[in-house]
Amino acid sequence: MAKRAMDREYVWLQCTESGDLNYRTNIRVKGGIDEKIKAGLQKYSPRLRKHTLHKIKRK
Repeated sequence: MAKRAMDREYVWLQCTESGDLNYRTNIRVKGGIDEKIKAGLQKYSPRLRKHTLHKIKRK
């Protein structure tokens, strides 16, 4: 069971417009990261009050 946890990694999603780290999620890194996730996700930005592009930010 411990091997499954190693397949995933926690990352932050950073807003490209405001620079805020709004979301923390885990992604599957085994076998490479999906291209759609690398390109970015449309998520809600509370500061701007609209949906914006969020990209992966690793701490």
